[in-house]
Amino acid sequence: MSKSIGTEPFTVRLEVRSYELDPQLHVNGAVYQQYADHSRFACVQAAGVSVEQLIGSGLGPVNLETIIKYHHELRGGDLVDVSCTWVWGEGKTYRVEHVLSLPDGTVAAEVSHVSGLLDLNARRLVADPAAQWRKRAEKPELLCLS
Repeated sequence: MSKSIGTEPFTVRLEVRSYELDPQLHVNGAVYQQYADHSRFACVQAAGVSVEQLIGSGLGPVNLETIIKYHHELRGGDLVDVSCTWVWGEGKTYRVEHVLSLPDGTVAAEVSHVSGLLDLNARRLVADPAAQWRKRAEKPELLCLS
């Protein structure tokens, strides 16, 4: 399930699988980042951006920093809603923020990325990543671009 209504962030719902658990029977820390990555990729697809075409044009999205704040454990069989909100500023980087929450609204974790678009030939970040995403998106509002 995915949604984006008005000013609400794009969200996907995932079910915690048994192989994602650590010996204490809660979700392994690395999986929180995978959930955020899944949400971001689903958001990009829903916005109509072809990642294959983006890479084919010589640009690749990169994460430069990831911060995970844990609030409440996730356990096997839990359903988790993973939001995706893009935060744009000036310069070569932008933020993508995710809130992982249980269906009752309990926040399990927050994952925040500082990201950029890498020119794959020059191996440098592009100067205006928002413009590059905007021109490729059929629904730029899902990427918080108007």
